[in-house]
Amino acid sequence: MAEFRKKRKKVCQMCAGKSVDYKDVDIIKKYINESGKILPRRVTGACAKHQRYIAMQVKRARFIGLIPFKK
Repeated sequence: MAEFRKKRKKVCQMCAGKSVDYKDVDIIKKYINESGKILPRRVTGACAKHQRYIAMQVKRARFIGLIPFKK
């Protein structure tokens, strides 16, 4: 039988003390894929509260023109 390993749950980086700001494009790019879509929680490891905050910051950066809507 195949052995199953229990995957470790990712820790929310924002709960750990890091911040996301729409003006910091390098950090925002960690939360979007190459086509410009916002990555889901299971990929980013963010909690629900902070995933909503990340989405808001990404949308602000798009609206101002710091990151493109689509590539």
